[in-house]
Amino acid sequence: MSAAQTREDTRTPAVQRRPKSRRHRRPAAWAAGAAGIAVLAVLPLFNLSLPGILPGPTYSPGSLQLMALCMLMAAAALTYHLLLGVAGMLSFGHALYFGAGVYGLAIILDRTGLPLLPAMALTLMVVIVLANLTGAVALRVTGIPFAMVTLAFAQAGSVMVRRNPDGATGGEEGLSLATEHVPSFLVGVANTRNLYWLALAALVTVFLVTAWIQRSRAGHVAAAVRENEMRVRVLGLQPYLAKLLIFVVAGTLAGVVGMTYLLLQSGAVPRAVSSDFTITLLVMVVLGGVGSRWGAVLGGVVYTLLDQRLTALANSEAIAGLPRILQIPLSEPLFILGTLFILVVLFLPGGLAGAAARLRNREAARRPQQILEEAG
Repeated sequence: MSAAQTREDTRTPAVQRRPKSRRHRRPAAWAAGAAGIAVLAVLPLFNLSLPGILPGPTYSPGSLQLMALCMLMAAAALTYHLLLGVAGMLSFGHALYFGAGVYGLAIILDRTGLPLLPAMALTLMVVIVLANLTGAVALRVTGIPFAMVTLAFAQAGSVMVRRNPDGATGGEEGLSLATEHVPSFLVGVANTRNLYWLALAALVTVFLVTAWIQRSRAGHVAAAVRENEMRVRVLGLQPYLAKLLIFVVAGTLAGVVGMTYLLLQSGAVPRAVSSDFTITLLVMVVLGGVGSRWGAVLGGVVYTLLDQRLTALANSEAIAGLPRILQIPLSEPLFILGTLFILVVLFLPGGLAGAAARLRNREAARRPQQILEEAG
């Protein structure tokens, strides 16, 4: 093989590996996504009930709050998908950047009195600097050492939040949102609909940026590094810079989601910075399907719905009336979520998105046979 052919192969790996049917499905997928966004945008205007899923009609503040939380968790899962699904980086410290968005904006609003937009811009700069500094250190190693370094950074952030330096973070009790510096249309139960639309905008923004990064040169290099870093180095590419870019973008997007989360919840809590939250994001991505953007969204929504609704179910009379051998495990939402996670890993290795893709491919393979049978 000539050198020119080798260079051409390295420039177009994505085109060579992408199946034709996948390229043909892309416009349909984007059209379906646009239709879904339109439906979500008008959903608060209708009186629809989904018993067992939503606590009330779709226009009610409780349902809007839950749906907005689902969208923000889906967006947070997408940011983790950039690390794990695209670049193959198993991080245990991703909550640090989400928490920096939550606490950074809360502290800046409380201490400086800046209006919301300048405060968000300042918080975003802090998150970008933090992601650059920690990423530059953590990416000097790979694999388990990388995971341990990110965990150490996250633990340091968690300890700082809980120690409440100078009364800035509120310690274990958290920090309330300084609503006097936030526009009135984003404050209060009466404006939950506006916060819902803000959460939808955050999800769409994160999804589009994630898709763009995956299709960029850095995204292709990071994906190649995930498969074989040595080969990427031999080809003269820079795996460290590509991974650092992915790391910083993922952290920055997590910070954006964190700021939106603060506005939705009207406060910051220590769990936003804990390694437990990073594990939750990991579970969401695996549940939806590692490597799939739509899988990350689906995993985030399903996990959050189950987490919120199972808590209500655990305290219901239906569970209280069961025999004790069933009542104890079913009254623990984490037990049910853990069981679901194990079942998905064992029987759906590609996650929920992978199962849907297999069903779709099976239908596509069956259709020509049906046409031949009908013609015959």
